[in-house]
Amino acid sequence: MAESIQHHLQQHFGFDELRPGQQQVIQHLLDGNSAAAVFPTGGGKSLCYQLPALLLPGVTLVVSPLIALMKDQIDALAARGINARRLDSTLSTDEYREVMTQLRENRLPLLYVAPERFNNERFRESLRNVQISLFAVDEAHCISEWGHNFRPDYLKLAGFAREFGAQRLLALTATATPPVLDDICRQFDISADCAVRTGFYRPNLTIDTRTVTVDQRDQVLLDSIQQQPPGSAIIYVTLQKTAEQVAQQLAEAGLPARAYHAGLKPELRNEVQEWFMAADYAIVVATIAFGMGVDKANIRAVYHYNLPKSLENYSQEIGRAGRDGQPSLCQMLACADDLNVLENFIYGDTPDKQSIVSLLEGLFAMGNVGEEFDVSLYTLSAENDIRALVMRTLLTYLELDGYLQGGTPFYADYSFKPLQSSSQILSCFEGERKNFLGKLFAQVSKGRTWFKLDLAMAASNLGSNRERIISALDWLAEQQLLEVKVAGIRHRYQILRKPDASESLATELYQRMIKREQAEINRLQQVLDLVSLDNCQTNALAAHFGEQRSQPCGHCSWCNRGARQISKISPRQTPDIGDDLWQQVKDLVNKETILHSNPRLLARLLCGVSSPRLSRSKLTSHSLFGRLEHIPFTQILTRTEKLLNNM
Repeated sequence: MAESIQHHLQQHFGFDELRPGQQQVIQHLLDGNSAAAVFPTGGGKSLCYQLPALLLPGVTLVVSPLIALMKDQIDALAARGINARRLDSTLSTDEYREVMTQLRENRLPLLYVAPERFNNERFRESLRNVQISLFAVDEAHCISEWGHNFRPDYLKLAGFAREFGAQRLLALTATATPPVLDDICRQFDISADCAVRTGFYRPNLTIDTRTVTVDQRDQVLLDSIQQQPPGSAIIYVTLQKTAEQVAQQLAEAGLPARAYHAGLKPELRNEVQEWFMAADYAIVVATIAFGMGVDKANIRAVYHYNLPKSLENYSQEIGRAGRDGQPSLCQMLACADDLNVLENFIYGDTPDKQSIVSLLEGLFAMGNVGEEFDVSLYTLSAENDIRALVMRTLLTYLELDGYLQGGTPFYADYSFKPLQSSSQILSCFEGERKNFLGKLFAQVSKGRTWFKLDLAMAASNLGSNRERIISALDWLAEQQLLEVKVAGIRHRYQILRKPDASESLATELYQRMIKREQAEINRLQQVLDLVSLDNCQTNALAAHFGEQRSQPCGHCSWCNRGARQISKISPRQTPDIGDDLWQQVKDLVNKETILHSNPRLLARLLCGVSSPRLSRSKLTSHSLFGRLEHIPFTQILTRTEKLLNNM
């Protein structure tokens, strides 16, 4: 087997030897074991599933939340003569059909999907008869509730792997602390002996932290860039408008700088990314939307214009510098004024307790114990003023605590466009199949081009089940007899038990959300602690990820400038709220009933943190929305609680 690994490594990937950690991970997988790989950004995680995919039968299914990463890896694999495909929302009907045909015919060694793809009943049905030799989960830290980027969909991936008979599983991440790695191994049932962690430390990266004020920051950034030899760089900012402003300032100073953020049109984002990848000297000023899947070896600098929200995010972002092994600068401009915006993102995710009470009362009124129901998460989010991702998290908690059992999500709305006449389509069949399709076509609501089909009603009228109808539509689509379109996803749940009191369960869930909120605030504090640390910062960052180093690195701020040059971030300025403005707040509360007993909602409004209820009430366009964004959320929340208690 070792000879086969070496052969494929050289023939398909052009490498003479594996990097540290890769050999162990690949050997664990080829021996039939599940494994975990914790390598730093740029450490070669992807090869740990790409190479085994060529040696194992069936398909290697790669679960990744990053469409850009999927696309870049697939393009690189295609250039090496390796067939790899992806399933995502950007595919055309013909592209989707081709991927599914290759998958069913066992001609596809590598398939990339997003975790949300498993909510698609068409996709799940298609996996029933597919041999999945390896189920690889990228960004596996997302499975940990106490990791820095928890995603509820990840909690169900281990169950999906078992459901579809995956023979082995691989969890990959660059940012797992020791407790998070333990959580990954526990949930994916990976032996500790098969968890491989390589060193975080990279000697070519200079970690430089500087405390600045808002007035100083632009000039400090410009001076730093101009003092560096020309080379590609990424400048990370928090807000989209900041990306535009900083890029414009740098361009006006004669530097090749462009902005990148999620608010740009997809074609412009692609244009900026391709420009950056091709140029030897290019500067992208970006939100964290940029960088995932960007595999550019000669990035000479990564700047943090705004504070990163955690050490995990910071390490992932600076890990994009210097992948060619050459010296690279990682500079953070630490400013206390950034804290309000970052904290607002955190506090804005925490629903108020009454919203959770309302959610529970609505859910458990949908049936008795043992009964099933289905819901639209979008509707639940809007009705209960809980952000969509937080709503998914709360529902996941209810599943984990044994109140609900999630079923297969389904699309409520199916439409199809015939590519031939119904008589031509039916002429392809005989007997019972022809009779079934004829009756199915009679169930449709005909439009000018698209025919709508109520699947539940059709199944009932035909005495059939959804699965047969879906399989029939998919088969007809693959034969290019019609084109299928789906919409209106709904999530199935069964009530396993009901709470004795919604109020007490809501209190438990609310405290859980507060605990998560505090964990995120603590992560932000860890960034501040790194900036003011009176010790080697590189070693402290390595220790955060479980690597202990005995000697100072010699190239971080503390090592280069000494303890006397380390300064703490200045406290935030917290100006008083004028009486006139506070009177306007009182007047608004008197007029808007949704604010009468909800201090957190009022604090969100004043700090400029949107929510479904504020948007629906059009309060996000009110003149007071965001008026106090320069003041810490906790201070505003204390004031709103006092105000409402006295009214």
